[in-house]
Amino acid sequence: MKKIRIGLAVAITSFIGLVHAVSLPGPLVSAEWLAANQSEVQILEVRGDVASYTRAPEFEIDKKTGKKFLVEVGGHIPDSTLLDFKKVRVDRMIDGKKIKYLIPEKADFEKIIQSVGINSDKPIVLVPIAQDISDIDEALRAYWQFKVYGEDNIAVLDGGMAGWLSEGRDFSVAPSIKTNGTWVGKAERKELIANSEQVALASKTGKSTLIDARQPVQFFGLNKRDYVGAYGHIAGAKELAPELLAKPAKGALYFWDKNTYNALFTSNGINPKTPAISYCNSGHLAAGGWFVMSELVGNKSTKLYDGSLYLWTLEGRPLVGVALN
Repeated sequence: MKKIRIGLAVAITSFIGLVHAVSLPGPLVSAEWLAANQSEVQILEVRGDVASYTRAPEFEIDKKTGKKFLVEVGGHIPDSTLLDFKKVRVDRMIDGKKIKYLIPEKADFEKIIQSVGINSDKPIVLVPIAQDISDIDEALRAYWQFKVYGEDNIAVLDGGMAGWLSEGRDFSVAPSIKTNGTWVGKAERKELIANSEQVALASKTGKSTLIDARQPVQFFGLNKRDYVGAYGHIAGAKELAPELLAKPAKGALYFWDKNTYNALFTSNGINPKTPAISYCNSGHLAAGGWFVMSELVGNKSTKLYDGSLYLWTLEGRPLVGVALN
């Protein structure tokens, strides 16, 4: 009888835990929501500037108003852990060639995420710096990789660490001390990844919209990254400049609402309801176009071209532009 009572108590406790388990409100969470549910989620700060995690933030005082404002992000949300963006993408052998900037194999990605203390079956909130769209895209690239490997219990902090600090919320500069986690991928969603052949078909037929998520000067072929082998863009692509994807407020960047994105896409010649493939120079900024189209607008027929123009030009495929071709 005693064993039955113990078993019943465990079952009831587990049931209560399930009932009270927090549910993410969507692909984005606000600082207010995160502060209220901080103990119920895993907070993963995604940064290329890893030194900023233990560096104090910088504030200045407005001489006219006397109000303090954020100048540079430093520190992190208490009890968070750090994911170095430089480790998010890896070199892989494709057809006998070493290709940079690609998503890791499933087992390798699991090891990376486990090494920073992330566990399975508990919500994950990714936190970018969010002072520039490129650092937001660091978190969005990680988000996309989680999605490829079947993780749906995940969201991004809107406004990132910059917004958190600008609201005067608590922060820490202590190093993250986490034991290895237990996170494992639940699936392998290859439908989220575009390959070169699919991109070439989209360029030829127009059945999928190619979204170029780079700066206009690169889209038009006025300059390029050193690792991209030619100037310009893929024929038929539509430009979606990265600075259009978020709005500045109080020293941080925040996402627009769905209606604004629909209007933005339409004005740029992009039908938000048709299949799309987002690309950039390497697959970093492309995560912004993918996230907005897939997660915020709701077009689930959206892919990300992993390797992007680095891979495209490495394969000797053509670009078009207005200059320097």
